[in-house]
Amino acid sequence: MKKHFLFSFFIVLSFLVLSCSTNDKKDTKANKSKKSTTEYAKGQSAVKDDVSGNNILDIAISSPDHTTLVAAVQAAEIEDVLVNAGPITVFAPTNEAFAKLPEGTVETLLLPENKEKLAHILKGHAAPGNYKLEYMKDGMKLYMATTDYIDVEIIDGVYYVGGAKILASIPATNGIVHVVDAVILPPSK
Repeated sequence: MKKHFLFSFFIVLSFLVLSCSTNDKKDTKANKSKKSTTEYAKGQSAVKDDVSGNNILDIAISSPDHTTLVAAVQAAEIEDVLVNAGPITVFAPTNEAFAKLPEGTVETLLLPENKEKLAHILKGHAAPGNYKLEYMKDGMKLYMATTDYIDVEIIDGVYYVGGAKILASIPATNGIVHVVDAVILPPSK
């Protein structure tokens, strides 16, 4: 009798556990459908890492001089590119560099219908590889993520890439960020 009671008790307990977990799954599905799709669109860039050093996206986000660049990266939805393992070299235009563009250009590029054009422009600021200043030579051509090439010039010891002056260089865990004073526009084709 005692064994029969324990056996029945475990069957009832198992049934309760299974029915609760099924309800939990239903609740989770219901909650997921209430969340926006952008919450689930985040990829690798949404992973928080408090142990490693700063990746390229972390550096841009933490810089008060790159808020326009960060807004553009988010509008183009290419955050994950800037956190991948790399190495990648990013030429990061400052807010002042974006302000040099014709009036209304940035606002127009940030519109959802211009997402692909904006992404193309931003990818024109990224080169596969880790191009520290000492690796760049005058007259060198850098292959960019857009499949275009941009020129490296060294004038009186000052480095320029695609016509933009390199103001500073910041190492990242996945490459390097070169702060530049101009937006590098893709070549006219």
